[in-house]
Amino acid sequence: MKAAVFDSASKAAGRWLSIEEIPRPQLQTGEVLLKVIACGVCRTDLHIVEGDLPPIHPRIIPGHQIVGEVVEGVTPHLPIGALAGVSWMGGVDGDCWFCCHDMENLCDHPVFTGYSVNGGYAEFAAIRADFALPLPAGLDAATVAPLLCAGMIGFRSLRVAGVQRGERVGLFGFGSSASLAIRILQAWDCEVYVVTRGEAHRRAAELRGATWVGDEDAKPPVQLDRAVTFAPSGKVVVSALSALRKGGVVAINAIHLDQMPAFDYDKLLWGERQLRSVANMTRQDARDFLALAREIDFRPRVTTFPLESANQALEAVKHESADGSVVIVV
Repeated sequence: MKAAVFDSASKAAGRWLSIEEIPRPQLQTGEVLLKVIACGVCRTDLHIVEGDLPPIHPRIIPGHQIVGEVVEGVTPHLPIGALAGVSWMGGVDGDCWFCCHDMENLCDHPVFTGYSVNGGYAEFAAIRADFALPLPAGLDAATVAPLLCAGMIGFRSLRVAGVQRGERVGLFGFGSSASLAIRILQAWDCEVYVVTRGEAHRRAAELRGATWVGDEDAKPPVQLDRAVTFAPSGKVVVSALSALRKGGVVAINAIHLDQMPAFDYDKLLWGERQLRSVANMTRQDARDFLALAREIDFRPRVTTFPLESANQALEAVKHESADGSVVIVV
């Protein structure tokens, strides 16, 4: 099969991946083989190829927002020809304390698609069957792919922040995940206040119906009930915290953060304000979000690239130059 492979020993900016012909995956017990149709490109993929996340294997196929067709290793819920989705969480041990207490996203021995096992920047991908999400036939794979991580992790971020219907919610940063989260918030009748750098991102937030939009140095004109930060920047977290009412929550949607600057506890955190990190998602999050996506007819805007242009797709994510979410179509 053809695949875009990351070799940690030979990475170079803008040329992180090499397009290679490699053997198809050999299935292990409990796996299904997907013929990949589309795979979303996530900022986490960029963290992997740029070394912000330490390599687990010297060579890996990235990609964890996979839509594919089952071609081998079928199960009762995934027959041949079925459409399935795959996300960042590719498996858990099932018996650690966290798995036994409905917190599988915090599993002590997780499997991460496209990081600890090969992912979807390829023509085929071997996936644990119990972590493959059945999808209705006839879906547009390119528009579904970004929902499988950017959408799901945005949804979990809103849950971690404790968002209630009709609240004032701040989104700090407006990349792929935030541009999907705003659609959920609008379905929940929330006011959405967006703080983001870059004229293109501010224009995108306005076009998607944000209540108010400001640049990275602006402060929302009201106190926020909740906020979610999407930029890997501690400075942005402090900015979000400074906009909260007492009792409010900031959810930090970042797998990697540069560092937290010092801030005034009495003025910013006191008053039972909370900072909470967002770590992965559960299969129940995935099921709940996909049900909501169907209910509100969620069809995100995407920019597509062929597999051969996987490096250019990553560049588009790095420089935030794409219109909507970036997706590799195989």
